[in-house]
Amino acid sequence: MKISLRAGERVYINGAVLRVDRKVSVELVNDVMFLLEGQIMQASDATTALRQLYFIVQLMLMNPTDVRDASALYGQHHAALIAVCESHEMLVGLGAIDDLVGATRYFEALKRIRALFPVEQAILAGATIDSPFEAA
Repeated sequence: MKISLRAGERVYINGAVLRVDRKVSVELVNDVMFLLEGQIMQASDATTALRQLYFIVQLMLMNPTDVRDASALYGQHHAALIAVCESHEMLVGLGAIDDLVGATRYFEALKRIRALFPVEQAILAGATIDSPFEAA
C-alpha cells in the first residue's frame, strides 16, 4: 500500500508516531496497522455512542502491544450499543464491526464505524430510518 503525506503530517504505524518534514510517499510493503493524522479522533470529539466506539477501536489500533484494557472497554461499549439499538442498519453494522475487531482488523472496523456516523446522526435527530422489513 502506498500513502502520500504532506509536510508536517503524522502517520501512526503499529503504535509508532512518524512525522515527515516534507511531502513524501511511503510504500508499506507488509501488513501493518496505520492511521493517518486526519483519521484520528480526539477524545473531545467522541460525543456520541458510536464516536466513542470509534475512539476505543482507534486506541486498539494505535497501541497494538497493549489492547487488553481497550478491548474490555470495547466489549462493554459494543454490548451496550447492541442492547439499546433498534435500527436494523445499525445492528447489522455493529455485527460487522464486532467481526472485524475480533479479527484484529481495526482499520477496517474504523471505516465501518465512520460509515455509520450518518445513520447515528439521523437517529439522534429523530429521523425515521427505513427498515427493509417494513411494508411500503
